[in-house]
Amino acid sequence: AIGMSAPVSAAGVVRLHFEQLTIRTGDGEGELVPRQEISLHDITSRVQALVDRLGITHGTVSLISQHTTTALTINEFESRLVDDVREFLFRLAPPAHPYKHNDLHLRPASEADFARIDRNWISQGKGTLEEFVAQEPINAHAHLGAMVLGSSETVPVANGRLCIGQWQSIILVDLDGPRTRTVGVHVLGI
Repeated sequence: AIGMSAPVSAAGVVRLHFEQLTIRTGDGEGELVPRQEISLHDITSRVQALVDRLGITHGTVSLISQHTTTALTINEFESRLVDDVREFLFRLAPPAHPYKHNDLHLRPASEADFARIDRNWISQGKGTLEEFVAQEPINAHAHLGAMVLGSSETVPVANGRLCIGQWQSIILVDLDGPRTRTVGVHVLGI
């Protein structure tokens, strides 16, 4: 975790803090194997616990999904609504549709695509281009769902509490799970 502080007044100190929350979006022990599942995870209590731990009474919490196939949203976290959201997203972007992104044998399709693979995979010693393509999932539907939902949320904090409604929750949506996911949380406040 990274933390910084700067004085504001005799009454308080502005605090800046960033850390990553790790969320397992599947059950059981060991490595999670993606199966193109959509799951929703209420992370509100973890975000509130961070605000509590930092002693923030007034400020802002900004959250960002750190994956291209997850999203963040604020809404009601009710079991039947969660099922409705999952079904809606599968209808919106069906996994079986013939998306161009899923034509792995045609990738990379440009010099820019190769440069990104090189920067994020080959140059980091993770493997060859062939190994990258072999491990790449068929998940265009998950990218599309994440783009529609969005990757970030900002929540005000007042009197030490997240300023969300009575029925609202901060929800991580994994559109290509199960996996271990991270959410970046930046807290600014006094």
